[in-house]
Amino acid sequence: MIATMRGDELGEGYRRRITEVLVNGFADDFAFFSKDPRVLADAFEHMVILERFHVALVDGEPAAIASVTEGAQECFAPEKRPIQQALGWIRGTISYRIVRSQFLGAYEDARDGLAEIGFVTTAPAHQGKGVATALMRSILELPYDEFVLRDIKDTNAAALGLYRKLGFAETVRRPVKFAKRAGFSDYVSMGLRRA
Repeated sequence: MIATMRGDELGEGYRRRITEVLVNGFADDFAFFSKDPRVLADAFEHMVILERFHVALVDGEPAAIASVTEGAQECFAPEKRPIQQALGWIRGTISYRIVRSQFLGAYEDARDGLAEIGFVTTAPAHQGKGVATALMRSILELPYDEFVLRDIKDTNAAALGLYRKLGFAETVRRPVKFAKRAGFSDYVSMGLRRA
């Protein structure tokens, strides 16, 4: 059975496990910081704002996560020192700056009633089992009149297919310079507006 809860409802005891799902799900994107998931979890664990993350649990363990923010809310609160301690002074300083520039900042059309869903990922052991679908359906029950997803790689067919199945439509396709080196060419953004 799949249950869904917010990270803060689960409590601090789940912080590390939520972070592990995050870093494993985005391992390719976080490879510059480190290729070691334990090191990534050490670097990122402190910055996860638990109340912004929704978690799908299978047998009590985090199996999928997604952040939900509204307006100027952030899902991360990075601090330089813990990132430097995990990654070393030079790489930690550069990584802190990258995190601040790439992971922070509200959706440009942010407003009350519009939720941005981000960092949607499923733990490898639970992929293809409906966990992300259950999590997204739970999020879509929240009292917002519009939902947006930004910057999905155009090669992420599983995610794009899931979002379309749930009623999301593509709103913007943005070419990314040098993305072909990373195996994709465009970022896709999608939206869902309630009738």
